[in-house]
Amino acid sequence: MRTSRHSTLRAGLAAVAVLAVLAVLAGVAYEQIGRYRAARDFPAPGKMIGIGGGRRLQLDCRGTGSPTVVFEAGLSVDGSLSWSAVQPKVAAHTRACAYSRAGLMWSDPPNTPPSAAQAVHDLHAALANAGERGPFVLVGQSLGGLYSVAFTRDFGAEVAGLVLVDPSHPEQVERVAHFMTESRSMRSRIGIALAPFGVLRAAAPVLLPESPHHSAQEMQAVRAFAPKSLRTQLAESDAADASLAGAKAFRGLGDRPLVVLTAMAPYTAAELRGMKITPEQGRQVQAIWKHMHEEMAAWSSRGRHLLVADAGHDIQLDRPQVVADAVLSVVDAVRSSRR
Repeated sequence: MRTSRHSTLRAGLAAVAVLAVLAVLAGVAYEQIGRYRAARDFPAPGKMIGIGGGRRLQLDCRGTGSPTVVFEAGLSVDGSLSWSAVQPKVAAHTRACAYSRAGLMWSDPPNTPPSAAQAVHDLHAALANAGERGPFVLVGQSLGGLYSVAFTRDFGAEVAGLVLVDPSHPEQVERVAHFMTESRSMRSRIGIALAPFGVLRAAAPVLLPESPHHSAQEMQAVRAFAPKSLRTQLAESDAADASLAGAKAFRGLGDRPLVVLTAMAPYTAAELRGMKITPEQGRQVQAIWKHMHEEMAAWSSRGRHLLVADAGHDIQLDRPQVVADAVLSVVDAVRSSRR
């Protein structure tokens, strides 16, 4: 009788093991098919540009004229599509290029851990290899603002002006640390670890709900590349403190035309929950944020600081015309200086 029970138990465990293996194989197949369909159904806007080491970045340049505007996305998963509402408005007046950083959307993953230095040199290589020449007006949102400043530090001769859209500040962590608690979720890390087995792809419609700022086609593309982009976003988030620290030593933008835009819409209930702060603390954080942007505008002798009362952090999505107007004002200032 005992032998029979043991045999039944072993048979049951074996069946469970077989089902688990089949589930894993099915998940892997689902993910591989999803990657194939993403590449087939959503070709990269613009071109895929080789930057060395067998890697390519997606670069989408439109319009004609000088200076060339280069858009740098923030800590997001939509890459160049972050600027889809602004780029056409700017491209009607001058050359305008948006791209996806390594590991986002169509771009190949980086060969080193994400960092500001890696992003800057990847972008410079992509522009050079695509035949795009300065002078450039750099437009960076959030963490992309500091990447734009780092680009200016390393390749300043090619940068004629900047627009920083609700940008990160090198000292933001220490200035608001007493309001915040650690919020990075272990669940997100587990999801990233399970990405090769199709878990993130299946969850993409929930993790990335419909957005009023993106077309249905754009949202489908973002979700199709979500397993890769979400992994990159988490890695960039983990590297953000180092990127902020590395930005503290350079604040000299000379006399370049500079516009700093600050989002001033009150934090939503969801944002307050994400930051784990009260509405009153949210108002205090926003006041600190505004003051930091006033400082950043002073990094250039020709800097301007503009408040956008009815926009959240993604000003380029909430108020694209405001961003486009700021960019074109810097373009006009560069052209006037050259004349």
